[in-house]
Amino acid sequence: MCRIAQMGEHRDGKCGFESHCGIKLNNMEFFGNIIAVTFEELTRDDDGGAIMSIHNYKALLRRGQINVLRPGKGLGSPALIEYSSMPTRFRERFIEKYGDPTQQIREERKMLKFDEKARIYFAQYVLPDGSYLKEDKQSEYVINASVLNHLCDMENTQRRMRKMHGNSTPVNWEAIYGESDRLRDEYGHTLPQSTSRLRDKMRQYRKEGYDCLVSRKLTNENSVKITAAAARWLIARKCCKTPVLTISQIFELYNETAPSKGWKPLQSQSTLLAFFQRPDVMIKWKASEGGELKARLKYDRQHSTHLPTRRDTLWYGDGTRLNLYYKAYRDGRYVLATTTVYEVADAYSETLLGYAISPVESFEVMRTAFRNAIEFAGQLPYEAVYDNQGGTKRADAQIWLAQIATVSRPTAPYNARSKSIEAIFKRFQEQVLRQIFGFTGQNITAKMDSSKIDREFIEANADKLPTYNELLVIYAEARQKWNSMNHPKYNRPRCELYAESVNSECTQLNEVLRRELFWNVTERPSKFTAGGITIQVDRQTYTYEVFDADGNPDFDWRSRHTGREFHVQYDPQDMSVVRLCTKDKYGLQFVTEAMPYAKIHRAIQDQQEGEAAFIRAMERQNKKERVRRQLESHALMYEHGVAPEQHGYRMPKLKGISDAEFEMFADEIRRENAAESVAEATTVEPVTIGASQKQISYLDEADIWDRM
Repeated sequence: MCRIAQMGEHRDGKCGFESHCGIKLNNMEFFGNIIAVTFEELTRDDDGGAIMSIHNYKALLRRGQINVLRPGKGLGSPALIEYSSMPTRFRERFIEKYGDPTQQIREERKMLKFDEKARIYFAQYVLPDGSYLKEDKQSEYVINASVLNHLCDMENTQRRMRKMHGNSTPVNWEAIYGESDRLRDEYGHTLPQSTSRLRDKMRQYRKEGYDCLVSRKLTNENSVKITAAAARWLIARKCCKTPVLTISQIFELYNETAPSKGWKPLQSQSTLLAFFQRPDVMIKWKASEGGELKARLKYDRQHSTHLPTRRDTLWYGDGTRLNLYYKAYRDGRYVLATTTVYEVADAYSETLLGYAISPVESFEVMRTAFRNAIEFAGQLPYEAVYDNQGGTKRADAQIWLAQIATVSRPTAPYNARSKSIEAIFKRFQEQVLRQIFGFTGQNITAKMDSSKIDREFIEANADKLPTYNELLVIYAEARQKWNSMNHPKYNRPRCELYAESVNSECTQLNEVLRRELFWNVTERPSKFTAGGITIQVDRQTYTYEVFDADGNPDFDWRSRHTGREFHVQYDPQDMSVVRLCTKDKYGLQFVTEAMPYAKIHRAIQDQQEGEAAFIRAMERQNKKERVRRQLESHALMYEHGVAPEQHGYRMPKLKGISDAEFEMFADEIRRENAAESVAEATTVEPVTIGASQKQISYLDEADIWDRM
């Protein structure tokens, strides 16, 4: 019931009006001291029009516009509705049909008028220790105040009537005492039964008002076993770390100290224990006993939040132990081994999006997990929240984490309850991983036996555990099972819920963004040499070279860039293609792509189809490039008059290249240069130094050697 009168209750628990439902007066009842009407009286129409229809009654009840004091409980116990809570129009109809209930009560019986000001006074009364009066005391004092008001009115009426008639006879106190006894039986007030003490209380009430009704036992601090000063002393001993005292030790020390402090000794340890268990006291020593973090979990206010309503609005990332054992072979036997996993989950659907397994948690592992989640989603999340582990404090980590979402932030440390992923982990362990042999049990704070494991059984069957590689497959299947299970709120598979949701405000993943987010750049530049360019990633060496459009090593590019240093941009998950870049204070500048250096078998017997042809082609191309370099160099020297032949000397021939081969390659080079010259002639461009050098190289080889 929403509102029950407290002022008609005896100390034996019975209502002061004959029964708990109170007095039955014509067309109403008393419920405690509240005027109540029945459901039947409001809705019956066999004795005239109904006060309200059943439909109106239900509508008022649903909107909270009427106060039901007691729900209907069958025959003889109808629903009771507080008369004063009904809207005015229905009260007017009730008076028109049945008469004014308040007037009826006054006519049928002299009803005690309860003091509403006293009700407010005692409801707001604060005791010296800062607490409020209990409801039974509030009810007792309001009844006492109301009875005293009534008795004082009787006394005043007698004195006024006697004065009006010039009568000097004393007040008839017997009538007042009799009325007090009648009201005691009817309302259960606790005013003095002695006539003299009752008169004293009436005099005191006129002088002091409501306050004289509050028991001095509640307001006198001298009666409190543990005073404010003693309380501070006790709390200090409870917080003490040197030495740490037990309850019994504090009890003994307190009783030894009490006489000198003027405190009352305690009779039992239960009093002290009850004192320390008081909420207002416990909050002062809890941090000293269990640590500040434990006290924080108990006392810090937690936000009540609405979860996202669409996918990719909020992602949580967190690392934890992968709660499955695998077997490792050490010292001639199988032993239990564990690893860690970093998971990224969508807060809306609880779908596990991406993960990475590693022996230790690091930023690189976190990055891999978030990358896998982004690749799975096909877009960046709007908000990404991650645990504040050490690796995230690195400068490069801060930059990267700021790029993966519109809003990217670490969660509050030591506040697991603020992260949805912690709850997801817990249920994932309980509902999926726990079914797999080798389950490690939940974390060490788990209290239920079902959250723990029979380690002896697992150790006895360690050889039946999966290997590390088998564990990877088992865990992947467990994640897939979790994603296919129904979401507890939406009762639909999580993966289906995620796939059908749309978030148009997220940034779509493309190749440019993929390179910016997921590709790394070597910290130091590497030199491109005749053997390509070599880098080292995760202690593994990779060598690359540049190829032309036909898939052959690009000798023209080599001739212009061999010996130049490049920063290499690479994808850690796909080392098949890298990007060669230059770097200055303005950032990276892309030059070209490179692929793994072409390798061939050294032994002829091991060579595969096409390798021999490739070897011959590379040997021929190397000779041709040697001829090209000499021709261009020789032509340049002739142009500036520094060629050996211009000073009576001879240029040595290229070793390993016959005269016929030299002439053949020279002809090819001349034809290639002529073709390039024709192509360049079709465009109007200024003559460059390179172009003039090429024109010199157009000279017939025989002419060059004649000059030599």
